Amino acid sequence: MDFDVLIVNLTNPTLLFFILGIIATVVKSDLEIPQASSKFISLYLLFAIGFKGGQELSHSHFNAEIVYSILFGLFIASAIPLYTFFILKRKMSISDAGAVAATYGSVSAVTFVSAVSFLEAEQLNFSGHMVAVMAFMESPAIIVGVILMRQYDKDRTNKGNVKSAIQHSFTNGSVLLILGSLVIGLIADTKQAEGIKPFTTDIFKGFLAIFLLEMGMVTAKRFKAFKQYGWFLTVFAVVIPAINGSAVAFLSGFITHDVGNRFIFAILAASASYIAVPAAMRLAAPKADPGLYIPMALGLTFPFNITVGMPLYFAIVQHSF
Repeated sequence: MDFDVLIVNLTNPTLLFFILGIIATVVKSDLEIPQASSKFISLYLLFAIGFKGGQELSHSHFNAEIVYSILFGLFIASAIPLYTFFILKRKMSISDAGAVAATYGSVSAVTFVSAVSFLEAEQLNFSGHMVAVMAFMESPAIIVGVILMRQYDKDRTNKGNVKSAIQHSFTNGSVLLILGSLVIGLIADTKQAEGIKPFTTDIFKGFLAIFLLEMGMVTAKRFKAFKQYGWFLTVFAVVIPAINGSAVAFLSGFITHDVGNRFIFAILAASASYIAVPAAMRLAAPKADPGLYIPMALGLTFPFNITVGMPLYFAIVQHSF
């Protein structure tokens, strides 16, 4: 790993605000981000990423790489929950194993946003179609997780409303907003789009810093609740993302040689959903414990990815192919 990149990432202002959020919770500060403001910032980040991706895509020529990238993303999102489920079900119930597997097969929009900031710091770009890849990767893991639970759970009362869960995974607000913004950015007139560039680009990092400040506070609170579940899930929440991200960082070289795109692929594979999947699992797996998969994704995997994971995947991308 390039330790210079690691140091630069650890001194990134947005990450430092994340650490400040953790400290604020540990020292029991009364610092608080109003819920309405937090929701607005979340919507803004998804909107900005989607719109900028659409604008980039509008300047790109549709080619085979875009098709291969989407198919590769769908493969990743389906394969990860498939293999992790069989590891997890040895230590926990079928419902919990399916929910956790779906969590790690799906993606985190916030981790994606942090990865974009990392690339900007390295003065690298990524293709607009990678935003579409991220959006398409939200749902397959949920579907695979639900199918596995139905296949292996003998308790038929715990099979949930699968149709509603799958429908929810496609109409989830974060997925809908980022896809909608992508389409709008794609068809919007370039000159007209320049008019909102200060909003979509110039203030992006400031809003990201505030958002990660709140994520730090939430992470510290969730992590306390997670301690009771032992070392197995702690190791899983760090090792599995590292394996997924490192493997995809290498394998993505068969799909594209663009460093930025390969890095985005790696971080998508390494990330874990704590928004879309929990919402879907409330319907599909009512007996699954949110006290497991939410703290794993938010309290362990997310901090690992934005501190150690990103420099690791970036180093692999740079030194392979």
